[in-house]
Amino acid sequence: MYDLREQLAEYAHTALWRYAFAKGTVNEDGSITLPAWAVKRWTRQMRTPYAELPESEKISDRDEADKILEIVFPALTAYYEASAAWQIGSGVINER
Repeated sequence: MYDLREQLAEYAHTALWRYAFAKGTVNEDGSITLPAWAVKRWTRQMRTPYAELPESEKISDRDEADKILEIVFPALTAYYEASAAWQIGSGVINER
């Protein structure tokens, strides 16, 4: 599970910052300026419960969820397969 946690942390670390920096402008002093439209939109989205977002805005959240599932699903599948094999091998459950 440690590897899964690290994979998720790596994704979380890069996804948000890469997107935000792509929308902003890096200033001479190294700070970043986000466009007003982005600040306004993201502030509204942060304050809106997911269920109340318009369908068009839920799409990007679903895309992000799909990317997380691409990381999680193989790990969970391997975990459950190993668990089932152990239970069958140890007699905890009967193989059919």
